[in-house]
Amino acid sequence: MSTTEIRGSGASPMPGAGTIDMKLEVVVIPVSDAERAKQFYGGLGWRLDADVTSGDGFRLVQFTPPGSAGSIQFGTHLTTAAPGSAQGMHLVTADIEAAREVLVAHGASASEVFHCADGFACRFPGNDPPVSGPDPEHGSYASFVSFSDPDGNRWLIQEVTTRLPGRVAADTAYASAGDLARALRRAAAAHGQHEARTGHADDNWPDWYAEYMVREQAGDELPA
Repeated sequence: MSTTEIRGSGASPMPGAGTIDMKLEVVVIPVSDAERAKQFYGGLGWRLDADVTSGDGFRLVQFTPPGSAGSIQFGTHLTTAAPGSAQGMHLVTADIEAAREVLVAHGASASEVFHCADGFACRFPGNDPPVSGPDPEHGSYASFVSFSDPDGNRWLIQEVTTRLPGRVAADTAYASAGDLARALRRAAAAHGQHEARTGHADDNWPDWYAEYMVREQAGDELPA
């Protein structure tokens, strides 16, 4: 599926939908050893939110990836799914190379950065093989890194620098200070080109930066 097809596949909301937020909060992943999984995800630098038990052998452990609004849960008696059967769970980052370096530094066996020769299917098993290296055009949503936890639950990190239309609400937000800093640098570079075209300094640069960053996250046409 091409980027054009993705951008053109907007869903029509049902009557009344969209008036109440329903934000994805938690994904439950199946593991065979909760303590081993806790050591793994804690070793990645993810935030431990909870580790609770009850007398019937129930245990729930929750972690949140850095900068994420959503979390994962695993433990004992949470799910009947087979350990390791969670596949293709996506994390996003604005810098895929830096994200891989962090994974490796924390002891994860991460793949090399890869992209797909045609579209985005190669990130899922059974499709065309991945191509080594980041996307040559550094397109948003087009570069990946994969890693798995000790049970084989497979994660994908996807580089996203410009969101598809509709993926970001009006309340623009960044997942981390690093993401915000990178967005500011992109806005600064674009603003420099804007000043070069106009031939004079722009005293209203804060508003220009803000407009650029909001449009970039929303996937709208960028200001010139």
